[in-house]
Amino acid sequence: MGDFLSSVVGFFSGLWSQLLILGPKLWAELVEVVRTIVWAIPAIAAYVGLILLMMILWSFIKRVLTPKKDYGSLKTVTFGDESAVTSNTVASIVSIVLIFVLWASFTGSNWLPRFLHVPAPYVGETSFTYTASDGAGQTDDATVSLIVHPFGSEPEAPEITPGDGFAKNDLITLVAARSQVVRVDSNDDLGRDENVQITAINGTPIEPGGTVNTDFGRVEMTPKGSLNVFGAAGWQMEAIWLPPPEDVWGQLTGIAEDGFRNTVLLEHLGFSLFRVVIGFLLGALIGIPLGYAMGLSNWFRGWFDPIVEFMRPVPPLALIPLVIIWFGIGEVGKVILLFLAALWIMAIAARSGVSGVRISKVHAAYSLGASKWQIMRHVIVPNSLPEVFTGARVAMGVCWGTVVAAELVAAEKGAGMMIMVASKFQQTDIVLLGIILIGIIGFGIDMLIRGLERWLVPWKGKG
Repeated sequence: MGDFLSSVVGFFSGLWSQLLILGPKLWAELVEVVRTIVWAIPAIAAYVGLILLMMILWSFIKRVLTPKKDYGSLKTVTFGDESAVTSNTVASIVSIVLIFVLWASFTGSNWLPRFLHVPAPYVGETSFTYTASDGAGQTDDATVSLIVHPFGSEPEAPEITPGDGFAKNDLITLVAARSQVVRVDSNDDLGRDENVQITAINGTPIEPGGTVNTDFGRVEMTPKGSLNVFGAAGWQMEAIWLPPPEDVWGQLTGIAEDGFRNTVLLEHLGFSLFRVVIGFLLGALIGIPLGYAMGLSNWFRGWFDPIVEFMRPVPPLALIPLVIIWFGIGEVGKVILLFLAALWIMAIAARSGVSGVRISKVHAAYSLGASKWQIMRHVIVPNSLPEVFTGARVAMGVCWGTVVAAELVAAEKGAGMMIMVASKFQQTDIVLLGIILIGIIGFGIDMLIRGLERWLVPWKGKG
């Protein structure tokens, strides 16, 4: 007993020591996250401002239009009534167009007029002059010529005339939006060994650690006296980080015709859609009855509630090793992973739907002589369907998010496989294409589920 207590005390003391070490690390990470959020606040505020501006403009325009006569317009109270809120088509179109314009603007797309582009990184030929002093009153000027070129290009460097004096002219090539340390004294007649120091850039005095702004960017002096040349970054992003829309469109047409890894685009999307739909249907087929059973029976609730609540927060990605061990790397393993992603969501949605049925309706049905089956058929199922459809939409989205990981398991075809392979070779346009296609297909499926809900549950929000 004493050994057990000492081991328990040792365990918790060691855990406390680790927490003392972990605390400062977590605080540092929190500070970094907060800094990132603060940095992003202006961009978020600008986007929200655009949304509000568009809403105000549309409200002004709508005043002169004919009022819409529908179910919502007949209501005297609309704020807080979900059934009176419908998607504004104009807002949806403006939102999509605005996202496309922002994307094209920040990538310098040829599909957008140049006056709508954000400032681009500096590209061109330029120069700056530095003044060197030997500490004995002797100074000399030399010119550093720069060829600032886009990423991926290799310009030819012409010969330059060294010039007179102990400071000689230099030539460097610099990738746009990058920096480069330049040892200008590497070809000078006098250098650091003779206590020669750079004292000015373009006539502006500079010291170690100082900075001089130029027309192409800025020049900084390192603590050791070397020059660090920075090209102006601008706001536009390089294609390796975010490709312009025309690059993504080119990949779409190319892969649709020639394929990716010997498979055409339609086949990649078909395999992914097949896996998602089968996994989701299996999850719904088992999860919905399970949720109803948990909502109607104390025994089933007690039996399955710990299992469901334990598995619900476990991400499907964490189950990949077990799925490989138990079901192999074939299609069965991928479908099982998607099935598990949908199962718990559908079970909880169905259970929540049953729990949300108004007891007054059940009492009314019993008072009219309804049997348990009739109550199930005419009261519980109809009133729980809105929650079930909401769970179906959430589960379908999770399945599409999981399919990328599922196709990591030795998949030869699929949108997720295409994204992961392209990412290894920094083919960002293909990665973005796969993400867009998955989003479009997922949105289409979500609209289909919404349509089924409107057809099967027309009473939602009206009773």
